[in-house]
Amino acid sequence: MAKEKIIIFDTTLRDGEQAPGATMNLEEKLLIAKTLEKMGVDVIEAGFPAASNGDFEAVNSIAKTIKNSVICGLARAKKSDIERTAESVKPASKPRIHTFLATSPIHMEFKLKMDEKQVLSAIGESVSLARNFVPEVDWSPEDATRSKPDFLFKCIETAIAAGANTINIPDTVGYTTPEEYFDLILAIKNNVKNIDKAVISTHCHNDLGLAVANSLAAMRAGARQIECTINGIGERAGNAALEEIVMAIKTRADFYNFETAIDATMITRISRLVSSITGFAVQYNKAIVGANAFAHESGIHQDGMLKHRATYEIMTPESVGLEKTQLRLGKLSGRAAFKDRLREVGYDLSEEVLNSAFQKFKDLADKKKEILDEDLVLLVDGSITHKKSRLHLLDLNVECGSSKEAQAYVKIKIDSDEVETTFRSKDGPVDAIFSAIKKLIPHNASLELYQVQAVTEGTDAQANVVIRLKQNNRIFSANGADTDVLVASAIAYINCLDKLRQN
Repeated sequence: MAKEKIIIFDTTLRDGEQAPGATMNLEEKLLIAKTLEKMGVDVIEAGFPAASNGDFEAVNSIAKTIKNSVICGLARAKKSDIERTAESVKPASKPRIHTFLATSPIHMEFKLKMDEKQVLSAIGESVSLARNFVPEVDWSPEDATRSKPDFLFKCIETAIAAGANTINIPDTVGYTTPEEYFDLILAIKNNVKNIDKAVISTHCHNDLGLAVANSLAAMRAGARQIECTINGIGERAGNAALEEIVMAIKTRADFYNFETAIDATMITRISRLVSSITGFAVQYNKAIVGANAFAHESGIHQDGMLKHRATYEIMTPESVGLEKTQLRLGKLSGRAAFKDRLREVGYDLSEEVLNSAFQKFKDLADKKKEILDEDLVLLVDGSITHKKSRLHLLDLNVECGSSKEAQAYVKIKIDSDEVETTFRSKDGPVDAIFSAIKKLIPHNASLELYQVQAVTEGTDAQANVVIRLKQNNRIFSANGADTDVLVASAIAYINCLDKLRQN
């Protein structure tokens, strides 16, 4: 029996970015979009163009760049939103508008202040307007899982009649269960008379930890598009995780009998990329991409693995892009070997970025005996995402000890100017560094997160420092890496300030 295709709709750049602190700049969004396209994502929801000029520019740039994936922009059921979104996706070879309106009693009464008749009218008008601009319109009844079924059916029928060819059923607040969601999709199929003219889609949030289970249940009931994000990032507890959806379908093909166009060997690569850009660390026990996903410590498990891998592994590390063998890279490695290894882990860089990355590789190799894949990902992503940075650390010198105040000397390049200062602190070297930087780059942001992670094992491992700053109710995240944790801290703080100043 032939397998049916499931359309993978990735909303990392839209819903994923709505997670506090996950703000991305244009270069970062383009890099993620190109990687999503390369791994075979069918639809990329690139942003919310009416939200800001920055979001419009990002969606528009992605629409001009991406050729194989559908490029989608989100719009409220407002004429100005829809027109702005249509303009942003206009350059795309495959443009789509995703528009929505709440349909649950609580949203209609308290948020929209509209009755059922007004909501139905707004749905028809907004979808019809969107369809005038693009051949593909995705419509969502926000808070569908808490809506009255009969009214929900009328809304869906109205949207399809107005031109929607995808109907997305959001579990906006992560409230439903797999059984309920399965029944809802079946009810929609059986009660909406024109549902055969549209693809049913899912959009599940993870507030109860059921986003992936709900999405898979809906797929079995008849949904053929799944909205998801890399690493499951998104508002509150996040969204259904793309990597879990894809690998569940792939690993349990005997049960689901579906397939996707996703190249699963790129999963680890894009997971690390999104984590690096957003500063959101992947939990160690995260399914598919967590550091412990393919680790075995129990003696019983280790014994079984030595006898046959399938005793305790239902999928191989290689199937999601984890390499068992590595080309050893060090300070004597040449440009060709460096470039070849980058291709193996999923990078195809321009000469400008390659040259910058190779120089950073050589600098790192002088400090670290062996360069691992994790080092390369951090190094190259930094070369790409920070190449337009206006702030750069030129020098850092720290004096500290248990019996004296910490003192930090910092020298920074701001555009074409070089500034320097020294600061003493009783609260240690990190506080001295950050205070010195704040003297040179004044701001009123508060530090929300300071997190240090070792990228690889060993005392010569790179430290990856994540900084999160909050200013005017907006949160910005950035990272910095170096074999010296204090240097990494300074770089991360400066990178975060650079993001803050550009937004």
